[in-house]
Amino acid sequence: MNRLPVAERREQLIEAALAVASRDGIDAATVRAIAAEAGVSLGVVHYCFQDKDELLRAMAHAITSQNLARSLGDLPEHADIDTVVDGVIDALWTGISESRGPQLLSYELTTSSLRHAELNQVAIEQYRGQWSAAEQVLELVERTAKIGWSIPRSQVARAIVAVIDGYSLAWLVDADGEQARAGLQGFGQFLRTLAVPVALEPDEGDHASVGAPDGATA
Repeated sequence: MNRLPVAERREQLIEAALAVASRDGIDAATVRAIAAEAGVSLGVVHYCFQDKDELLRAMAHAITSQNLARSLGDLPEHADIDTVVDGVIDALWTGISESRGPQLLSYELTTSSLRHAELNQVAIEQYRGQWSAAEQVLELVERTAKIGWSIPRSQVARAIVAVIDGYSLAWLVDADGEQARAGLQGFGQFLRTLAVPVALEPDEGDHASVGAPDGATA
């Protein structure tokens, strides 16, 4: 067995856990199965992760990070809001539709943690990560399209996560990708109604102030 730094070994074990759980379900992702998938001893898994709770949190974080990376794809500079929102939604949905196993696993992680008290932090951290990722996407939209939001960004982020959750779960059930994509595109149209223009100061260049109501966050 090759000796790897702990950080690299953790990444290897997370990938192995995702592979096992995506293929066979969350209950199949035992320490023994993960060790076998990664080609390491049981002791290596226990050395890298304090318990299964920590490993499941790492798996949830990895799925969120992968979805975020797909959403933060290249966008043309200074594109209008329509182009930016459409681009983000297309990239996001393409990533989701090409990773059915990990998407199903994300729901299994949530429900499993809600049913087992010792895993209760998994769902909490999972959603905190998703809300944070959604805010990062919104910041990209703001910078690229030079807009802000008429309501606080955090509220928009939670709405995005809720909508994506709903359409993704429906797609896992009925496999109707066209309806899921159309629904997300419709939500994108709603997002446009929340966008407000940014007022550029002559001496600030790309720095901007948002003409949004008091209390709104850009």
